[in-house]
Amino acid sequence: MATGHGSEARPPRNLDAVIKAYDVRGVVPDQFDSDLARDVGAALVEVLGVRASDGGPGAVVVAQDMRPSGDALVEAFAEGVTSRGCDVVRIGLASTDGLYFASGVLELPGAMFTASHNPARYNGIKLCRVGAAPVGQDTGLRQIRDLVESGLPSFDGEPGVVTESDMLARYAGYLRDLVDLRRSRPLTVVVDAGNGMAGLTVPAVLGTAAGLPELPLRIVPMYFELDGTFPHHEANPIEPENLRDLQAAVMAQGADLGLAFDGDADRCFVVDEHGHAVTPSAVTALIAQRELAKHPGATIIYNCISSRTVPEVIAENGGVGERTRVGHSFIKARMAETGAIFGGEHSGHFYFTDFWRADSGMLAALHVLAALGETPEGTTLSQMLAPYDRYIVSGEINSEVADPAAATALVARTYDGRTGITQDRLDGLTVAAPEWWFNLRPSNTEPLLRLNVEARDAETMEAIRDEVLALVRGTSA
Repeated sequence: MATGHGSEARPPRNLDAVIKAYDVRGVVPDQFDSDLARDVGAALVEVLGVRASDGGPGAVVVAQDMRPSGDALVEAFAEGVTSRGCDVVRIGLASTDGLYFASGVLELPGAMFTASHNPARYNGIKLCRVGAAPVGQDTGLRQIRDLVESGLPSFDGEPGVVTESDMLARYAGYLRDLVDLRRSRPLTVVVDAGNGMAGLTVPAVLGTAAGLPELPLRIVPMYFELDGTFPHHEANPIEPENLRDLQAAVMAQGADLGLAFDGDADRCFVVDEHGHAVTPSAVTALIAQRELAKHPGATIIYNCISSRTVPEVIAENGGVGERTRVGHSFIKARMAETGAIFGGEHSGHFYFTDFWRADSGMLAALHVLAALGETPEGTTLSQMLAPYDRYIVSGEINSEVADPAAATALVARTYDGRTGITQDRLDGLTVAAPEWWFNLRPSNTEPLLRLNVEARDAETMEAIRDEVLALVRGTSA
């Protein structure tokens, strides 16, 4: 345990399996237990210089999702933080964007205990600096890992204290101030919370649970009971099977649209009135257009596997589009560097400058609701989004390969020199022609290659998809 006099010796732990590129995550208690949570809390104080005596803010704000293992892990983490002379502000159950909000308004570094969409046996920590700035491998997480592994230095000062604060009403009010739905036409919205944190945040933001006035929305709740065992389906709406209940409910209710959130509610997916899943690229394009109407000429960030629709819509609306690597740390960094007002990813993460450049599934949902609510009575979501439905996409296709680098090199050689075709290595391999493009990226954790293909018509998309898969899978294990 991390104490005021340093860390006691412990058997070696495989920290590489738990402290990853963007967060801490593992199976509880086999990989991630209270001892590790305590050590990470103590190391966070040292690495980020949180102590007031060191010129830091003097406290860390901590939240958790609904997973059963959360209480013990948060308590241990708080012990680690306070053991280094730093206070802890616990805000209890929250979505990840609720933690980011608290980090922003309280001007404190933060720790969100969640494993996002992973199964119930997992838990983890998403860490951020003051103002929700990300803590990843290159921005502090590697140093935290090294310090946990090598042992913490002695600290003989006074311990910190733990206080509690409820931020939900402030969070809900802040989001409503950013996107005003009071003048929306009446909408019926089915929401699948997946037994995750949207079961807490949706009633607060879209309903009256936080004491805010009623909105012109009829919310049809699905799986709002907070249950970290996920009894109905995995809280991972990027997988089509996890949208089926929502799609059926939208049709049965005759709803205007459906919303699905992941376990920690930082991602949002949309279903139209026909039960069809809306691509995150269409949502990115829609929000980009709305944000550019408020900020003419601004920069919008999108990742390298977003639809070509996104940069087209940005340009059509007088904005500057910037293509980046996949991953929140790259998106947030480029937003800070370029002054971008918004960023979107194919994975359902949407980032807002007026939300500390952090991702918020709820804020994205509010934009979609507001856009539809501003249309004339009778306009459907699919009609509103038709201008953003320009290409045929394959969806992400995973292939297990023995040597991802060799398979990628084979694909690159095959397309090299073909007339009108370009290649780049911004993130994996992107090959592009006037009528189509594809991206082939390796997984960070598994021997997988992830393929995304887009084309102007289905026949071309399928031909490119099948050619690349034949090349890749010809090298499969």
